[in-house]
Amino acid sequence: MAVTDFSHKAFSEPEGEPERSLRDRLIPAMPGSALWGWVGPLLVALFGAVLRFVDLGRPKAVVFDETYYMKDAYSLLTWGVERVTVKDADKLILAGDSGGIWKQCAADKIGECASYVVHPPLGKWMIAAGEWMFGLNPFGWRAAAALVGALSILIIARVARRMTRSTLLGCFAGLMLALDGLAFVLSRTALLDIFLMFWVLAGFACLIVDRDRARSRLVDWYETSTLSARGPYLGARPWRLAAGLCLGAACAVKWSGIFFLVAFAIMSLVWDMGARKAVGLRKPYAGAFEKDVPTGLLAMALVPAITYVASWTGWFATATGYGRNWTEATSQGPAYFVVNSIGSWIDYHLQVLGFHNQLDSTHPYLSEPWSWPLLLRPVAFFYEGRQNVCGVKDCSEAVLGVGTPVIWYGALAALIAMVAWYVSTRDWRAGAVLLAYLMGWLPWFYWAIADNRTMFLFYAAPMVPFMVLALTLAAGLIIGPSTASPSRRMVGAAITGAFALLALINFGWLYPVLAGEVIPYVDWNARMLFKSRWI
Repeated sequence: MAVTDFSHKAFSEPEGEPERSLRDRLIPAMPGSALWGWVGPLLVALFGAVLRFVDLGRPKAVVFDETYYMKDAYSLLTWGVERVTVKDADKLILAGDSGGIWKQCAADKIGECASYVVHPPLGKWMIAAGEWMFGLNPFGWRAAAALVGALSILIIARVARRMTRSTLLGCFAGLMLALDGLAFVLSRTALLDIFLMFWVLAGFACLIVDRDRARSRLVDWYETSTLSARGPYLGARPWRLAAGLCLGAACAVKWSGIFFLVAFAIMSLVWDMGARKAVGLRKPYAGAFEKDVPTGLLAMALVPAITYVASWTGWFATATGYGRNWTEATSQGPAYFVVNSIGSWIDYHLQVLGFHNQLDSTHPYLSEPWSWPLLLRPVAFFYEGRQNVCGVKDCSEAVLGVGTPVIWYGALAALIAMVAWYVSTRDWRAGAVLLAYLMGWLPWFYWAIADNRTMFLFYAAPMVPFMVLALTLAAGLIIGPSTASPSRRMVGAAITGAFALLALINFGWLYPVLAGEVIPYVDWNARMLFKSRWI
Protein backbone atom coordinates (compact mmCIF):
# COMPACT_ATOMS: atom_id res chain seq x y z
CA MET A 1 0.00 0.00 0.00
CA ALA A 2 1.49 3.34 -1.05
CA VAL A 3 1.88 5.79 1.78
CA THR A 4 2.46 9.53 1.32
CA ASP A 5 4.98 10.85 3.85
CA PHE A 6 3.56 13.77 5.84
CA SER A 7 6.06 13.27 8.65
CA HIS A 8 8.55 15.52 10.43
CA LYS A 9 11.24 14.20 8.09
CA ALA A 10 13.30 17.37 7.95
CA PHE A 11 14.12 17.08 11.65
CA SER A 12 13.82 13.42 12.59
CA GLU A 13 14.20 10.93 9.73
CA PRO A 14 17.74 9.79 9.03
CA GLU A 15 18.76 9.12 5.46
CA GLY A 16 19.18 5.52 4.52
CA GLU A 17 17.17 4.17 7.45
CA PRO A 18 14.56 1.50 6.64
CA GLU A 19 11.06 2.81 6.13
CA ARG A 20 9.38 3.62 9.41
CA SER A 21 6.03 2.34 10.59
CA LEU A 22 2.86 4.14 9.61
CA ARG A 23 2.46 5.43 13.17
CA ASP A 24 5.94 6.92 13.16
CA ARG A 25 5.27 8.53 9.81
CA LEU A 26 2.01 10.16 10.85
CA ILE A 27 2.78 10.90 14.51
CA PRO A 28 6.53 10.91 15.13
CA ALA A 29 7.42 10.20 18.74
CA MET A 30 8.38 13.08 20.98
CA PRO A 31 12.01 12.50 22.02
CA GLY A 32 13.39 13.57 25.36
CA SER A 33 11.78 13.99 28.75
CA ALA A 34 8.11 14.90 28.98
CA LEU A 35 8.93 16.66 32.25
CA TRP A 36 11.47 18.94 30.58
CA GLY A 37 8.97 19.46 27.79
CA TRP A 38 6.98 21.42 30.38
CA VAL A 39 9.74 22.71 32.67
CA GLY A 40 11.71 24.35 29.86
CA PRO A 41 8.77 26.28 28.36
CA LEU A 42 7.53 27.23 31.84
CA LEU A 43 10.91 28.70 32.76
CA VAL A 44 11.01 30.73 29.55
CA ALA A 45 7.43 31.91 30.17
CA LEU A 46 8.39 32.87 33.73
CA PHE A 47 11.27 34.93 32.36
CA GLY A 48 8.85 36.69 29.99
CA ALA A 49 6.35 37.22 32.80
CA VAL A 50 8.97 38.90 34.99
CA LEU A 51 9.87 41.23 32.13
CA ARG A 52 6.22 42.13 31.65
CA PHE A 53 5.10 42.56 35.25
CA VAL A 54 8.10 44.43 36.67
CA ASP A 55 7.14 48.12 36.97
CA LEU A 56 3.96 47.42 34.98
CA GLY A 57 2.41 50.61 36.35
CA ARG A 58 5.09 52.69 34.61
CA PRO A 59 4.44 55.13 33.10
CA LYS A 60 1.79 56.31 35.52
CA ALA A 61 -0.28 57.76 32.73
CA VAL A 62 -2.89 56.86 30.14
CA VAL A 63 -0.85 55.51 27.24
CA PHE A 64 -2.08 55.98 23.64
CA ASP A 65 -5.47 54.26 23.08
CA GLU A 66 -5.67 53.09 26.69
CA THR A 67 -7.90 56.15 27.04
CA TYR A 68 -10.66 54.20 25.29
CA TYR A 69 -10.22 50.63 26.44
CA MET A 70 -9.45 51.05 30.12
CA LYS A 71 -12.57 53.20 30.54
CA ASP A 72 -14.74 50.91 28.43
CA ALA A 73 -13.49 47.98 30.50
CA TYR A 74 -14.35 49.71 33.75
CA SER A 75 -17.75 50.61 32.34
CA LEU A 76 -18.39 46.95 31.51
CA LEU A 77 -17.38 46.07 35.05
CA THR A 78 -19.68 48.74 36.48
CA TRP A 79 -22.68 48.80 34.11
CA GLY A 80 -22.38 45.71 31.93
CA VAL A 81 -22.05 47.91 28.81
CA GLU A 82 -19.85 50.76 27.62
CA ARG A 83 -21.01 54.14 28.92
CA VAL A 84 -20.03 57.74 28.12
CA THR A 85 -17.61 59.41 30.53
CA VAL A 86 -17.14 63.07 31.37
CA LYS A 87 -14.46 65.30 29.90
CA ASP A 88 -11.10 64.92 31.68
CA ALA A 89 -12.12 61.49 32.99
CA ASP A 90 -8.52 60.33 32.53
CA LYS A 91 -7.27 62.98 34.93
CA LEU A 92 -9.91 62.03 37.48
CA ILE A 93 -8.93 58.36 37.25
CA LEU A 94 -5.22 59.08 37.68
CA ALA A 95 -6.13 61.23 40.69
CA GLY A 96 -7.98 58.27 42.21
CA ASP A 97 -11.56 59.46 41.55
CA SER A 98 -13.27 56.69 39.61
CA GLY A 99 -16.77 57.43 40.84
CA GLY A 100 -17.16 60.82 39.19
CA ILE A 101 -16.21 59.88 35.67
CA TRP A 102 -19.68 59.01 34.31
CA LYS A 103 -21.88 61.31 32.30
CA GLN A 104 -25.23 61.81 34.04
CA CYS A 105 -28.45 61.36 32.07
CA ALA A 106 -32.11 61.70 32.95
CA ALA A 107 -34.09 58.50 33.27
CA ASP A 108 -36.02 59.22 30.06
CA LYS A 109 -32.80 59.99 28.14
CA ILE A 110 -30.62 57.14 29.35
CA GLY A 111 -29.69 56.33 25.75
CA GLU A 112 -27.59 59.51 25.63
CA CYS A 113 -25.24 57.91 28.13
CA ALA A 114 -24.65 54.83 25.97
CA SER A 115 -21.22 54.85 24.36
CA TYR A 116 -20.86 53.99 20.66
CA VAL A 117 -17.93 51.56 20.45
CA VAL A 118 -16.51 49.89 17.36
CA HIS A 119 -14.94 46.71 18.75
CA PRO A 120 -16.65 43.68 20.35
CA PRO A 121 -16.55 43.42 24.14
CA LEU A 122 -14.35 40.43 24.98
CA GLY A 123 -10.96 42.18 25.00
CA LYS A 124 -12.39 44.89 27.23
CA TRP A 125 -13.88 42.29 29.57
CA MET A 126 -10.39 40.79 29.88
CA ILE A 127 -8.94 44.20 30.73
CA ALA A 128 -11.80 44.60 33.21
CA ALA A 129 -10.70 41.43 35.02
CA GLY A 130 -7.40 43.12 35.89
CA GLU A 131 -9.21 46.27 37.02
CA TRP A 132 -11.48 44.17 39.20
CA MET A 133 -8.49 42.52 40.87
CA PHE A 134 -6.09 45.47 41.19
CA GLY A 135 -8.23 48.58 40.80
CA LEU A 136 -8.64 51.29 38.17
CA ASN A 137 -4.98 52.25 37.94
CA PRO A 138 -2.21 51.68 35.37
CA PHE A 139 -1.16 48.35 36.89
CA GLY A 140 -4.76 47.19 37.07
CA TRP A 141 -5.75 47.97 33.51
CA ARG A 142 -2.51 46.45 32.14
CA ALA A 143 -2.47 43.31 34.28
CA ALA A 144 -4.54 41.14 31.93
CA ALA A 145 -2.40 42.13 28.94
CA ALA A 146 0.76 41.16 30.84
CA LEU A 147 -0.76 37.84 31.84
CA VAL A 148 -1.85 36.82 28.34
CA GLY A 149 1.49 38.05 26.99
CA ALA A 150 3.28 35.66 29.35
CA LEU A 151 0.86 32.82 28.58
CA SER A 152 1.48 33.36 24.87
CA ILE A 153 5.17 32.60 25.49
CA LEU A 154 4.25 29.29 27.12
CA ILE A 155 1.85 28.41 24.30
CA ILE A 156 4.29 29.15 21.51
CA ALA A 157 7.05 27.20 23.25
CA ARG A 158 4.78 24.16 23.49
CA VAL A 159 3.53 24.60 19.92
CA ALA A 160 7.06 24.86 18.53
CA ARG A 161 8.08 21.80 20.55
CA ARG A 162 5.21 19.80 19.08
CA MET A 163 5.91 21.00 15.54
CA THR A 164 9.67 20.31 15.68
CA ARG A 165 9.75 17.45 18.22
CA SER A 166 12.44 19.41 20.06
CA THR A 167 12.19 20.92 23.54
CA LEU A 168 15.25 23.06 22.81
CA LEU A 169 13.63 24.60 19.74
CA GLY A 170 10.41 25.08 21.69
CA CYS A 171 12.29 27.08 24.31
CA PHE A 172 14.01 29.05 21.54
CA ALA A 173 10.58 30.04 20.17
CA GLY A 174 9.38 31.10 23.61
CA LEU A 175 12.51 33.18 24.14
CA MET A 176 12.07 34.96 20.80
CA LEU A 177 8.50 35.93 21.67
CA ALA A 178 9.59 37.03 25.15
CA LEU A 179 12.22 39.31 23.59
CA ASP A 180 10.15 40.85 20.82
CA GLY A 181 9.67 44.55 21.46
CA LEU A 182 6.19 44.87 19.97
CA ALA A 183 4.83 41.87 21.85
CA PHE A 184 6.49 43.21 25.01
CA VAL A 185 4.99 46.72 24.69
CA LEU A 186 1.51 45.41 23.89
CA SER A 187 1.81 43.09 26.91
CA ARG A 188 2.27 46.18 29.07
CA THR A 189 -0.46 48.31 27.49
CA ALA A 190 -4.25 48.07 27.73
CA LEU A 191 -4.91 47.75 24.01
CA LEU A 192 -6.85 44.97 22.31
CA ASP A 193 -4.20 43.63 19.96
CA ILE A 194 -2.36 41.47 22.49
CA PHE A 195 -5.64 39.68 23.28
CA LEU A 196 -6.29 39.12 19.58
CA MET A 197 -2.77 37.69 19.22
CA PHE A 198 -3.31 35.43 22.24
CA TRP A 199 -6.57 33.91 21.04
CA VAL A 200 -5.31 33.41 17.48
CA LEU A 201 -2.21 31.66 18.78
CA ALA A 202 -4.27 29.57 21.21
CA GLY A 203 -6.59 28.50 18.39
CA PHE A 204 -3.61 27.54 16.22
CA ALA A 205 -2.11 25.58 19.12
CA CYS A 206 -5.33 23.63 19.64
CA LEU A 207 -5.42 22.68 15.96
CA ILE A 208 -1.81 21.47 16.11
CA VAL A 209 -2.75 19.16 18.99
CA ASP A 210 -5.93 18.09 17.18
CA ARG A 211 -3.86 17.18 14.12
CA ASP A 212 -1.75 14.74 16.15
CA ARG A 213 -4.74 13.32 18.03
CA ALA A 214 -6.79 12.79 14.86
CA ARG A 215 -3.88 11.03 13.16
CA SER A 216 -3.37 8.82 16.19
CA ARG A 217 -7.00 7.72 16.04
CA LEU A 218 -6.70 7.12 12.31
CA VAL A 219 -3.67 4.87 12.82
CA ASP A 220 -5.45 2.99 15.63
CA TRP A 221 -8.31 2.30 13.23
CA TYR A 222 -5.94 1.25 10.46
CA GLU A 223 -4.17 -1.23 12.73
CA THR A 224 -7.22 -2.80 14.39
CA SER A 225 -10.28 -2.45 12.15
CA THR A 226 -11.60 -3.60 8.82
CA LEU A 227 -10.37 -1.24 6.14
CA SER A 228 -12.76 0.84 4.07
CA ALA A 229 -12.43 3.24 1.15
CA ARG A 230 -13.25 6.36 3.14
CA GLY A 231 -12.01 5.57 6.61
CA PRO A 232 -13.54 6.09 10.05
CA TYR A 233 -15.37 8.82 11.89
CA LEU A 234 -12.78 10.27 14.28
CA GLY A 235 -15.04 11.27 17.15
CA ALA A 236 -15.87 14.58 18.79
CA ARG A 237 -12.31 15.97 18.58
CA PRO A 238 -12.35 18.21 21.67
CA TRP A 239 -9.16 20.02 20.66
CA ARG A 240 -10.81 21.24 17.47
CA LEU A 241 -13.82 22.36 19.50
CA ALA A 242 -11.39 24.25 21.75
CA ALA A 243 -9.83 25.82 18.65
CA GLY A 244 -13.26 27.03 17.55
CA LEU A 245 -13.86 28.58 20.95
CA CYS A 246 -10.47 30.35 20.87
CA LEU A 247 -10.97 31.65 17.34
CA GLY A 248 -14.49 32.78 18.19
CA ALA A 249 -12.93 34.63 21.12
CA ALA A 250 -10.44 36.23 18.70
CA CYS A 251 -13.38 37.54 16.66
CA ALA A 252 -14.97 38.77 19.89
CA VAL A 253 -11.86 40.88 20.53
CA LYS A 254 -11.48 42.29 17.01
CA TRP A 255 -13.28 41.42 13.81
CA SER A 256 -9.99 40.73 12.04
CA GLY A 257 -10.01 37.40 13.87
CA ILE A 258 -12.44 36.14 11.20
CA PHE A 259 -9.63 35.82 8.66
CA PHE A 260 -7.77 33.40 10.91
CA LEU A 261 -10.96 31.48 11.67
CA VAL A 262 -11.75 30.85 8.00
CA ALA A 263 -8.15 30.07 7.03
CA PHE A 264 -7.57 27.71 9.97
CA ALA A 265 -10.86 25.89 9.32
CA ILE A 266 -9.75 25.18 5.74
CA MET A 267 -6.27 24.24 6.94
CA SER A 268 -7.70 21.71 9.39
CA LEU A 269 -9.78 20.09 6.65
CA VAL A 270 -6.74 19.88 4.36
CA TRP A 271 -4.82 18.18 7.16
CA ASP A 272 -7.66 15.65 7.51
CA MET A 273 -7.53 14.93 3.80
CA GLY A 274 -3.76 14.52 3.95
CA ALA A 275 -4.00 12.08 6.87
CA ARG A 276 -6.58 9.93 5.12
CA LYS A 277 -4.47 9.94 1.97
CA ALA A 278 -1.37 9.07 3.99
CA VAL A 279 -2.85 5.77 5.20
CA GLY A 280 -3.69 4.84 1.63
CA LEU A 281 -7.48 5.18 1.60
CA ARG A 282 -8.95 4.90 -1.88
CA LYS A 283 -11.32 7.83 -1.31
CA PRO A 284 -9.57 10.13 1.16
CA TYR A 285 -11.26 13.34 0.01
CA ALA A 286 -14.75 11.87 0.03
CA GLY A 287 -13.97 10.41 3.45
CA ALA A 288 -12.88 13.78 4.79
CA PHE A 289 -16.01 15.51 3.51
CA GLU A 290 -18.27 12.78 4.87
CA LYS A 291 -16.58 12.09 8.21
CA ASP A 292 -14.67 15.28 9.11
CA VAL A 293 -16.58 18.22 7.65
CA PRO A 294 -19.73 17.80 9.83
CA THR A 295 -17.70 17.89 13.06
CA GLY A 296 -15.52 20.59 11.52
CA LEU A 297 -18.56 22.80 10.94
CA LEU A 298 -19.62 22.27 14.54
CA ALA A 299 -16.18 23.21 15.83
CA MET A 300 -15.24 25.97 13.39
CA ALA A 301 -18.62 27.57 12.65
CA LEU A 302 -21.19 26.93 15.38
CA VAL A 303 -18.84 27.11 18.39
CA PRO A 304 -17.20 30.39 17.25
CA ALA A 305 -20.62 31.91 16.53
CA ILE A 306 -21.89 31.00 20.01
CA THR A 307 -18.70 32.33 21.59
CA TYR A 308 -18.98 35.62 19.72
CA VAL A 309 -22.63 36.17 20.61
CA ALA A 310 -21.99 35.20 24.24
CA SER A 311 -19.41 37.99 24.49
CA TRP A 312 -22.28 40.46 23.98
CA THR A 313 -24.25 39.17 26.98
CA GLY A 314 -23.93 42.48 28.81
CA TRP A 315 -25.43 44.35 25.86
CA PHE A 316 -28.37 41.94 25.57
CA ALA A 317 -29.01 41.85 29.33
CA THR A 318 -29.14 45.60 30.00
CA ALA A 319 -31.24 48.52 28.85
CA THR A 320 -28.39 51.02 28.52
CA GLY A 321 -26.31 49.63 25.66
CA TYR A 322 -25.89 51.65 22.47
CA GLY A 323 -28.71 51.05 20.01
CA ARG A 324 -30.98 49.22 22.50
CA ASN A 325 -34.73 49.83 22.19
CA TRP A 326 -35.39 48.27 25.56
CA THR A 327 -38.48 50.23 26.58
CA GLU A 328 -40.16 49.93 23.21
CA ALA A 329 -39.32 46.25 22.90
CA THR A 330 -40.48 45.20 26.37
CA SER A 331 -43.84 46.89 25.90
CA GLN A 332 -44.64 44.62 22.94
CA GLY A 333 -44.19 41.27 24.66
CA PRO A 334 -41.36 38.72 24.95
CA ALA A 335 -41.40 37.50 21.33
CA TYR A 336 -41.15 41.03 19.97
CA PHE A 337 -38.45 41.80 22.56
CA VAL A 338 -36.25 38.95 21.28
CA VAL A 339 -36.75 39.82 17.61
CA ASN A 340 -36.21 43.52 18.25
CA SER A 341 -33.05 42.86 20.28
CA ILE A 342 -31.55 40.75 17.50
CA GLY A 343 -32.51 43.36 14.91
CA SER A 344 -30.96 46.15 16.98
CA TRP A 345 -27.80 44.11 17.46
CA ILE A 346 -27.46 43.48 13.72
CA ASP A 347 -28.13 47.15 12.96
CA TYR A 348 -25.40 48.11 15.44
CA HIS A 349 -22.97 45.80 13.63
CA LEU A 350 -23.83 47.35 10.28
CA GLN A 351 -23.07 50.80 11.71
CA VAL A 352 -19.71 49.56 13.00
CA LEU A 353 -18.89 48.00 9.63
CA GLY A 354 -19.55 51.35 7.98
CA PHE A 355 -17.28 53.04 10.50
CA HIS A 356 -14.37 50.69 9.81
CA ASN A 357 -14.76 51.05 6.04
CA GLN A 358 -14.66 54.84 6.31
CA LEU A 359 -11.86 55.19 8.88
CA ASP A 360 -9.38 57.29 6.92
CA SER A 361 -8.37 60.05 9.33
CA THR A 362 -4.73 61.10 9.43
CA HIS A 363 -2.41 60.33 12.32
CA PRO A 364 1.29 61.07 12.83
CA TYR A 365 2.10 57.37 13.36
CA LEU A 366 -0.09 55.69 10.75
CA SER A 367 1.64 53.24 8.42
CA GLU A 368 0.91 51.09 5.39
CA PRO A 369 0.94 47.30 5.82
CA TRP A 370 3.77 46.83 3.31
CA SER A 371 6.05 48.73 5.72
CA TRP A 372 5.25 46.69 8.83
CA PRO A 373 7.81 43.87 8.36
CA LEU A 374 10.50 46.54 7.90
CA LEU A 375 9.57 48.48 11.08
CA LEU A 376 9.64 51.72 9.12
CA ARG A 377 7.01 53.50 11.21
CA PRO A 378 7.05 52.71 14.94
CA VAL A 379 4.32 54.11 17.16
CA ALA A 380 5.12 56.46 20.03
CA PHE A 381 2.71 55.13 22.63
CA PHE A 382 3.96 57.63 25.20
CA TYR A 383 6.54 60.40 25.43
CA GLU A 384 7.22 62.96 28.13
CA GLY A 385 10.22 65.24 28.27
CA ARG A 386 11.49 65.85 31.79
CA GLN A 387 14.35 67.77 33.33
CA ASN A 388 16.97 67.05 35.97
CA VAL A 389 15.66 63.61 36.94
CA CYS A 390 18.17 61.35 35.14
CA GLY A 391 21.54 62.84 36.00
CA VAL A 392 21.46 65.41 33.20
CA LYS A 393 19.22 68.34 32.34
CA ASP A 394 17.21 66.91 29.43
CA CYS A 395 15.51 63.58 30.10
CA SER A 396 12.95 61.44 28.27
CA GLU A 397 10.34 58.93 29.41
CA ALA A 398 9.00 56.99 26.44
CA VAL A 399 7.17 53.87 25.33
CA LEU A 400 7.91 53.04 21.70
CA GLY A 401 5.78 50.45 19.94
CA VAL A 402 8.33 48.67 17.77
CA GLY A 403 9.52 45.13 17.19
CA THR A 404 13.02 43.96 18.02
CA PRO A 405 14.84 44.51 14.70
CA VAL A 406 17.07 41.43 14.96
CA ILE A 407 13.97 39.25 15.34
CA TRP A 408 11.88 40.98 12.67
CA TYR A 409 14.58 41.11 10.03
CA GLY A 410 15.67 37.59 10.87
CA ALA A 411 12.06 36.50 10.51
CA LEU A 412 11.91 38.01 7.02
CA ALA A 413 14.75 35.74 5.94
CA ALA A 414 13.12 32.79 7.72
CA LEU A 415 9.78 33.39 5.98
CA ILE A 416 11.53 33.40 2.60
CA ALA A 417 13.12 30.10 3.63
CA MET A 418 9.66 28.77 4.54
CA VAL A 419 8.41 29.61 1.04
CA ALA A 420 11.32 27.70 -0.51
CA TRP A 421 10.86 24.79 1.90
CA TYR A 422 7.14 24.51 1.23
CA VAL A 423 7.53 24.75 -2.55
CA SER A 424 10.22 22.07 -2.56
CA THR A 425 8.80 19.62 0.01
CA ARG A 426 5.18 20.63 0.74
CA ASP A 427 6.04 20.39 4.45
CA TRP A 428 2.88 21.10 6.41
CA ARG A 429 4.66 23.17 9.05
CA ALA A 430 6.01 25.69 6.58
CA GLY A 431 2.59 25.91 4.95
CA ALA A 432 0.79 26.45 8.25
CA VAL A 433 3.17 29.19 9.38
CA LEU A 434 3.00 30.99 6.03
CA LEU A 435 -0.80 30.80 5.94
CA ALA A 436 -1.15 32.21 9.45
CA TYR A 437 1.35 34.98 8.78
CA LEU A 438 -0.42 36.01 5.58
CA MET A 439 -3.83 36.04 7.30
CA GLY A 440 -2.46 38.62 9.71
CA TRP A 441 -1.02 40.74 6.92
CA LEU A 442 -2.67 40.48 3.50
CA PRO A 443 -6.24 41.55 4.46
CA TRP A 444 -4.91 44.96 5.50
CA PHE A 445 -3.71 45.59 1.94
CA TYR A 446 -7.35 45.59 0.79
CA TRP A 447 -8.26 48.35 3.24
CA ALA A 448 -5.10 50.25 2.42
CA ILE A 449 -5.92 50.21 -1.31
CA ALA A 450 -9.72 50.32 -1.33
CA ASP A 451 -10.44 52.56 1.66
CA ASN A 452 -7.14 54.26 2.51
CA ARG A 453 -7.84 53.10 6.07
CA THR A 454 -5.91 54.44 9.07
CA MET A 455 -3.56 51.66 10.24
CA PHE A 456 -0.68 51.25 12.68
CA LEU A 457 2.28 48.93 13.11
CA PHE A 458 0.76 47.25 16.16
CA TYR A 459 -2.00 45.81 13.95
CA ALA A 460 0.73 43.32 12.99
CA ALA A 461 0.65 41.79 16.50
CA PRO A 462 -1.08 38.53 15.39
CA MET A 463 1.71 38.02 12.83
CA VAL A 464 4.44 38.00 15.49
CA PRO A 465 4.00 34.43 16.82
CA PHE A 466 4.18 33.06 13.29
CA MET A 467 7.29 35.09 12.53
CA VAL A 468 8.78 33.44 15.63
CA LEU A 469 7.67 29.99 14.44
CA ALA A 470 9.29 30.66 11.06
CA LEU A 471 12.53 31.54 12.85
CA THR A 472 12.26 28.36 14.91
CA LEU A 473 11.65 26.09 11.93
CA ALA A 474 14.56 27.74 10.12
CA ALA A 475 16.75 27.16 13.19
CA GLY A 476 15.75 23.49 13.09
CA LEU A 477 16.81 23.25 9.47
CA ILE A 478 20.14 24.90 10.26
CA ILE A 479 20.86 22.59 13.21
CA GLY A 480 19.74 19.53 11.27
CA PRO A 481 18.26 16.17 12.38
CA SER A 482 19.56 14.18 15.32
CA THR A 483 21.42 11.87 12.92
CA ALA A 484 23.40 14.69 11.30
CA SER A 485 27.14 14.80 11.92
CA PRO A 486 28.23 16.28 15.25
CA SER A 487 30.14 19.04 13.49
CA ARG A 488 27.06 20.01 11.45
CA ARG A 489 24.90 20.17 14.55
CA MET A 490 27.55 22.04 16.52
CA VAL A 491 27.82 24.72 13.86
CA GLY A 492 24.03 24.95 13.53
CA ALA A 493 23.58 25.24 17.28
CA ALA A 494 26.28 27.93 17.41
CA ILE A 495 24.52 29.94 14.70
CA THR A 496 21.17 29.62 16.46
CA GLY A 497 22.69 30.51 19.82
CA ALA A 498 24.44 33.53 18.35
CA PHE A 499 21.17 34.72 16.87
CA ALA A 500 19.41 34.34 20.23
CA LEU A 501 22.22 36.29 21.91
CA LEU A 502 21.94 39.09 19.33
CA ALA A 503 18.18 39.24 19.92
CA LEU A 504 18.77 39.49 23.68
CA ILE A 505 21.32 42.29 23.23
CA ASN A 506 19.06 44.14 20.79
CA PHE A 507 16.10 43.88 23.19
CA GLY A 508 18.26 45.01 26.10
CA TRP A 509 19.40 48.06 24.11
CA LEU A 510 15.80 49.03 23.34
CA TYR A 511 14.40 48.14 26.76
CA PRO A 512 14.51 51.67 28.27
CA VAL A 513 12.29 53.04 25.46
CA LEU A 514 10.01 49.99 25.51
CA ALA A 515 9.38 50.03 29.26
CA GLY A 516 9.09 53.77 29.91
CA GLU A 517 12.34 54.24 31.81
CA VAL A 518 13.51 57.82 32.39
CA ILE A 519 16.80 58.21 30.51
CA PRO A 520 18.87 61.10 29.12
CA TYR A 521 17.43 62.58 25.96
CA VAL A 522 20.57 61.71 24.00
CA ASP A 523 20.15 58.05 24.96
CA TRP A 524 16.49 58.12 23.91
CA ASN A 525 17.41 59.71 20.59
CA ALA A 526 20.12 57.10 19.96
CA ARG A 527 17.47 54.36 20.14
CA MET A 528 15.08 55.87 17.61
CA LEU A 529 14.85 53.88 14.37
CA PHE A 530 14.57 55.59 10.98
CA LYS A 531 14.52 59.05 12.57
CA SER A 532 13.75 60.90 9.35
CA ARG A 533 10.54 58.91 8.92
CA TRP A 534 8.86 59.54 12.22
CA ILE A 535 10.48 62.00 14.65
